[in-house]
Parts: sequence; structure tokens; C-alpha cells
Amino acid sequence: PRAPARARARVRATARDSAGERERESRPLAAAMAASRGGEGAAAPTNALVTPMLTDLYQITMAYAYFRAGKHEDTAVFDVFFRKNPFNGEYAVFAGLDEVLRFIHAYRFTADDVDKLRVILGGRCEDAFFDYLAALDMSQLKVYAIAEGTVVFPRVPLLRLEGPVGVVQLLETTILSLVNYASLVATNAARHRQAVGPDKQLLEFGLRRAQGPDGGVSAARYAYLGGFDATSNVAAGSIFDMPVKGTHAHSFVSSFTSFDEVEGRTLERAAGNGSAVELAPLVLDKLALIQSIPALRALVGDDTNRSELAAFVAYALAFPRGFLALVDTYDVMRSGLPNFMAVALALIELGYAPLGLRLDSGDLAYLSKQCREIITLTGQVLVPDQVDALAKVSIVASNDIHEDVLLSLNEQGHAIDAFGIGTHLVTCYKQPALGGVYKLVEMNGTPRIKLSEDVAKVTIPGKKQAFRIFGKEGLALLDLIMGENEEPPRAGQRILCRHPFAESKRAFVVPTRVERLLNVVWDGALVDPLPARPHIAPAREHCRKSISRMRQDHLRPLNPTPYKVSVSDELYTFIHQLWLEEAPVGELS
Repeated sequence: PRAPARARARVRATARDSAGERERESRPLAAAMAASRGGEGAAAPTNALVTPMLTDLYQITMAYAYFRAGKHEDTAVFDVFFRKNPFNGEYAVFAGLDEVLRFIHAYRFTADDVDKLRVILGGRCEDAFFDYLAALDMSQLKVYAIAEGTVVFPRVPLLRLEGPVGVVQLLETTILSLVNYASLVATNAARHRQAVGPDKQLLEFGLRRAQGPDGGVSAARYAYLGGFDATSNVAAGSIFDMPVKGTHAHSFVSSFTSFDEVEGRTLERAAGNGSAVELAPLVLDKLALIQSIPALRALVGDDTNRSELAAFVAYALAFPRGFLALVDTYDVMRSGLPNFMAVALALIELGYAPLGLRLDSGDLAYLSKQCREIITLTGQVLVPDQVDALAKVSIVASNDIHEDVLLSLNEQGHAIDAFGIGTHLVTCYKQPALGGVYKLVEMNGTPRIKLSEDVAKVTIPGKKQAFRIFGKEGLALLDLIMGENEEPPRAGQRILCRHPFAESKRAFVVPTRVERLLNVVWDGALVDPLPARPHIAPAREHCRKSISRMRQDHLRPLNPTPYKVSVSDELYTFIHQLWLEEAPVGELS
């Protein structure tokens, strides 16, 4: 059997009309990357690898099978959702929507793509199919989505895609790739933010440990969306307009052996008045002053590593307004901290404000409290008129930190102001995959269901709408899934909410507020225009607000209260009716 002749002729005509345009759109990787950076072609994916070719082969072979059966224009509805909350928690944060829309907006098979597919498929597909691919666009596609940055829960559709099955099927792999990792990292970041509270700084330091450059850039982006304050990743910061922060490594400190290696030793006063000052002698004077105070000498000793001090002086000369020193190369209390304090006091005398110090090893709770105690004592004893300058010095901690470490530090008590977090954040070491899925729920207006002996894998059939129901305290009570044609819930209206599969689990709810979760974002074209470069700030703020509307017992890291995802009574009845219709009846003998 072959695709109907009329359909093949229509495909070929469309392909001929657009052939010149497709050739112009075929462009090398470098040009695609330039476009993704805000050059030609607004709303392009930020990663040049995100094209229709970023897919699994079985999506192409299924599309051909649909085409050959004459089914490729049949209308299908797919849901994107996940089955289980990550990190042993009770929530996730939805991310990746911006990139999904950029992917759909730019979706084109170039002439080069089509030629390569001919080779990959090895002559197994007729020419009309490749003409179909060359002419493919998203003009018949409709996409509903939850807003990026929203707290989300299992079974609730994150995205609903409607359109020709040949088109919607081809989108599956790429969309899951764009949503799964993004949502996982955003959730991980949000959990870290919950662990430290709103006042501590969280810095993403994971590029060197990430799963390649793409993983590193994506992790920085979605960690920021989930609540981190800055990244060390220069590329990600420049692409997404995020704050970029960093200091120096142990190698910088250990590369110095004496003050003789420090060049350009003079430093202008911050106010610009008076002559430049030799920084090293001033620093040595400050160190001697610290060591002359019995109370301080008892805490820090009187024999610091002078090569470390030379490195700190060199760094302060380079960045007098951004001096933040790594103090654990040799010994925090007997060398790193007093050396830092000597440079900090010298900078303060010259009118500069030292930023802080970083701890990268040892007992972080104990060391941070000791450092804060000595910094405070130094200010009170040596510079009482500059106490505020030293009080603003930040203590930054790194060293394989993750959510459980943060919770432990809270229990111990600490004086850390900022945390640099890398490996466990970007690799999502605690749970490396979200497990989002893309399931057919309706075909040509007929709801479809996937059955399984594992109830968690049974799908909720048909087109659906989803709502967040809020209670008297203004916090979310549950998410309610309803059939597309059901009357939406209203504030003050009593609603029966049911567990999708457990008959006895049901409750009446009277919402004080109802929020529609799924809204149209693509209807043959973008509903709202996208900027040339993604703007993360709105989704980041939405994430913060969405989390603030959840009960704390749903968010807590240990034994959180399960959040309810319910279905309407009408949808519950329909699910079980269809289940009985589709499930074969067994026979005993």
C-alpha cells in the first residue's frame, strides 16, 4: 500500500513551491549558532544542535509508517507529563518551555537534512515521504502548556500537543530532551534554595563537572531559574544575561613563592586622591598589627605562609574592588584567615571594600563560625570606625556541597553567607533523570488509554484541562484534572475530587481561588512573540511565587506530605469505563 495519490501530489507541489526557500534555510552550524545568539532569525533555539534531526530514528520510521498507511494527517493529541516526583520529594518545577517553543518555531528539515535521512533510511522509504518532510511545518499544530517555572506534580500534563499525527510524533524525542533535564535541574535548584532560605547566596559552580558543554550551559540557566543567584559559567552568563561570579583557585595561591614575583605593586586610593601606595608593605604592617594583639594572636598564631600572602596581594592589586580570597590552601586559621585580614585591612585603609573569603575544605560549620568571630573581633579592636566594612565581608563555602549538606549545616549552625555548588547540582547526582513521558491520549477525536499491570503507568485518556485549587489560606490544596468539555471549577463552588484510580479516595473541596494551568502557547504560530534571546527573569520570579503558594509540609525535604492530584467525578467514571472496554477479559480453566 502507498500513500493516496492525491496526498502525494499535494506534498510534491508544496515541496516544489518551497524548494528555493528550503535551500536558503540550509545553513552551516556556525551560522545557526550566530542566529541562536540573537543574529538572524529571532526565536531560534539557543543550541544549534536542536533541530528536527535531534530525534530518535523510530520517530522517523513511525512517521513513514503513518505516511504509507495514509494516516499521517489524522489528528492526534499527546500529553507530556511525569509519573513520579524527583529527589524523594513531593514537587517538581517545570522548565524548558521557552526552548520547546523556539524548537517548534524554527522547525524545518533542510535539504541537507533530507539527503542525510535518505542515506540513514537506506532506500527503504519512497520519495514522496522525503518530499513530505521537506515541506513539513507547524501550521496545523496547537500546543497548550503550563507556565515555565510553575511547581508541578505527577500526571498533570505539562504540555498538550494537538495536530497531524505525523507532525506531533516527530516532536516527541526533542521535546522530552528539552523538558526533562531542564525541569530536573530547576527542581534541584529550588530544593537547594528551600534548604538555605531566602537570604543566602547560591552560586552555580558546575561547568567542569557537567555532562559536556551543553549540559553545563543548560544547568547554569535552569539553576538560575530555580533560585540560584549567579553562575561561574561565562558563556551561560553572557547568553542568558545572568550574573557571573568567581574568584581564584588553589593553583593561583600555590603559584607564588615570594613578594618578588608581584609586579605593579602600587595601588591608587579608591577616592582617586593622593599618591599611589605600595600595597605589600602596607599589608605586612597590617599583619604585624593583627599579630600584636594578644587576643587575635592566640586565635591565628604568628607565622603565616608568606607566599600565600604574596598571592593575596597580587590578586588584590588586580581586583581591589572585587577581592575575595580562597583561604584554605595551607591552613585556614593560622595562615589563610590572618593573611586575608591583613589584605582586607589594607584595602579598607585605601577606601576599598573587601568582598570576602572562600572555604573549600574542612569543617565548614566550625571554620565559618571561627572566621566570623575573628573578623568581628578584628574590626572591634583595630578599626572600630570601619566595623561595618568588615561586617559586610562574606564567607563563601564550596567543597562538594549538596542539599543534605546544607540541611546538616543548618542543624549545626554556621556563619556562611554564600554557597558555591557544582557537581551535585548540575549532574543531579541524587536522581539523574526525571522520567517525563509523551503519551497518545486521543486519536481522531477518540480518547485512547494505555493500560498496564503497574497502575502508575496507566494513562488518563482524552483531551484534558488542569486547574490548581487554592484553599482559605491562599495556598494550593490540590490539582484537578477534568475533561476538556467539562465546566471549569469556580471559586466558592463545591467540587467532588477523586483519585484517578482508587475508588475510596475522594473529597469535596470549596476553592477560594482557581488557577487554570494549561493555556495555549502555539496555535499554528507563536501566541506571544519570543525575544531573540531568552529572558529568564520572568520565569525565575514565577518560580519563586509558585513555590511561595505551596504549603511547607509539601516542600519539606524529609517525609513531605503528598500533594493531591485529583480528577473530576465525570473524568473518573470515563477512565474506568474505557479501561473496561479496552482490557481483555481473562478466562480461567
